[in-house]
Amino acid sequence: MKALVTGASSGIGKEICIYLDSLGYELILVSRDKDKLLEVQNILKNKSKVITLDLSNINNCYKLYNLTSKYDVDILVNNAGFGLHGEFVDSDINKEISMIDLNIKAVHILTKLFLKDFVNKDKGYILNVSSSAAFLSGPLMSTYYSTKSYVYRLTTAIYEELRKKKSNVFISVLCPGPVKTNFNKTANCKFDIKSVDSKYVAKYAIYKMFKKKLVIIPSLYIKVGIFINRFLPIKLSLKIAYNIQDKKR
Repeated sequence: MKALVTGASSGIGKEICIYLDSLGYELILVSRDKDKLLEVQNILKNKSKVITLDLSNINNCYKLYNLTSKYDVDILVNNAGFGLHGEFVDSDINKEISMIDLNIKAVHILTKLFLKDFVNKDKGYILNVSSSAAFLSGPLMSTYYSTKSYVYRLTTAIYEELRKKKSNVFISVLCPGPVKTNFNKTANCKFDIKSVDSKYVAKYAIYKMFKKKLVIIPSLYIKVGIFINRFLPIKLSLKIAYNIQDKKR
């Protein structure tokens, strides 16, 4: 049994690798940080492979598939991604484009390529990591929220296509709220809401993935917030979202 995890060097990706390893899976760990990947690899008990690639470079997404398609991967976890805090008018456009390339294009390409293989052999799991941000508009983090909404919508649409054809391939989307990872440092912000432990999120996500759960939200607090937001006028929802993001400055 083999699993490929992007963004495997830290946070949720790292913990997913450790947990899948405990279940007996051989891991293919992918990130642009080789040293951190090797640190994760040293923790694992089963056979694993490290691949150092920056997936915000779209050519590297195809390269990753070409390097790994021969391994008969059973699970694909699209976890690589990052955020950026600040007003849209002031934020660095190059960082935003890089974010779109990683958070959207890399997920889209890898999902497409591995899904074709999974469908052909009629088995496999795909876990796409989105965010509770997918359910909202995100003033002060507008590009990040938009990318996560794309991942959510793409995954749920694919789920229904697979369900209609009674496929034995299953796809899920993980939508956590704040998690204790390096995300804050990368996004240049600080969460005002209590963060969930990444180890718990990883175990919960994999457990629910194997249970064929479509949308995985590992926090009751976030589930309640998403539910309430459905009934709010858009302008009120935006004001609340802005105030939450503004506290992260």
